Amino acid sequence: MLAAMPQPPSAASRDEPVIRERGDACPGALRLHAADDGFLARVRVPAGLLTVEQASALALAADRFGDGHLELTSRGNVQLRGLADGCGAGLAELLDRAGLLPAPSHERVRNIVATPLSGLDGPDRPDASAWAVEFDRLLCAAPWAAALSGRFLFAFDDGRGDVAALAPDVTVLGRSRGRALVRLGRSADAVEIAGQDAPRAALPAARYFLDAAAEAGTQAWRVAELPAEHALDEAEFVRRLDAAGIAAETVRAVELPYAAPPRPSRAGGHDGTTLCVLPPLGRIDSAQWRVLVEVAAEGGGRLRVTPWRSIVLPSAGQRAAARIDAVGLVLTPDSPWETVTACTGRPGCAKSLADVRADARAVADRARGPLPVHWSGCERRCGHPRGTAWVDLVATGSGYRLAAPGRPVRDDVRPTELAAALADARTDPDVVKK
Repeated sequence: MLAAMPQPPSAASRDEPVIRERGDACPGALRLHAADDGFLARVRVPAGLLTVEQASALALAADRFGDGHLELTSRGNVQLRGLADGCGAGLAELLDRAGLLPAPSHERVRNIVATPLSGLDGPDRPDASAWAVEFDRLLCAAPWAAALSGRFLFAFDDGRGDVAALAPDVTVLGRSRGRALVRLGRSADAVEIAGQDAPRAALPAARYFLDAAAEAGTQAWRVAELPAEHALDEAEFVRRLDAAGIAAETVRAVELPYAAPPRPSRAGGHDGTTLCVLPPLGRIDSAQWRVLVEVAAEGGGRLRVTPWRSIVLPSAGQRAAARIDAVGLVLTPDSPWETVTACTGRPGCAKSLADVRADARAVADRARGPLPVHWSGCERRCGHPRGTAWVDLVATGSGYRLAAPGRPVRDDVRPTELAAALADARTDPDVVKK
């Protein structure tokens, strides 16, 4: 019997619907968030796709207005931190010139992830990135879509099952013979459509959610938050698709595929020239970022930010890996950073009880193990992994509380004990072999 890990608030099961009395305050590129280290901007990057010009603009923004760093998020977006008070207009102008604000009224709702390697590792699957780009255009052209929360997530998966595993609100999953499935929230059922209709079909799904949320009156931000009596129904969704001219039919008890995220690698893709780069803890300085931009400019012309805080570079040149190694970014799958995540911690977050990133760096090489680990500065556990098979470190002020599957919780692990305690928790044989 595995000991229960403390369940993070965002993962907790809900016996009652969420009822909110305020609107969604999720930050964006125009709505900045005040943090202890300055203001924060979150720039949405649908499907994680950036041109070299857009990526260069983000580096310039980080240097001109922020702390010179870029942070990658768990939805494939990019954050700028340490922004000065009063920089909003200048930042917006810079981003707009780069094409990163195509619809200012919709900029916070463009939460769209896509299979990062789609189209790069063979022609057997649909191009989920192309689906996502077309859907982004449709989303931005729909005035009503601006009412979605900044947390609502769309996923376009080419059929392998990587981004479909991120608990999206609307999942479009490629199938064989030019078909696709659309899944609403975590429903066991789905709706099958022609693959060519995939971008169009995701839009009525979002409208259906907004209608259900309005009828429920609970200010639900996500599909899982709808009360049971207002849950989305596949038959009603089929009716709505039919009204939009999209042929659809319900598929019961869909077994979703699963694929692990792309790992740091020096050679990938069908031609062996795709790199997957991991910045430790998802944070990268502008000089490192510009090296990736230069590699992209000499290769495929684009960067792909993944929901696992890495960057895919298609068609990289022969010297690219050496240049990336030289600036301290990870290109090998055996790095201690591959399964380590952390919240912002001190000094950026007032609620944090520790500089979790510094603590993670101090023990990373001595605390390796198969189980992922997440460092949290407080009980909110921002950015924690999904599922339960991970080691949970939460700052207490004098040390950390450590919880791992199959282990009793340790309430106050001292800094001098961290490396040994964490290495032991991450390599529990009874958990690893399951």
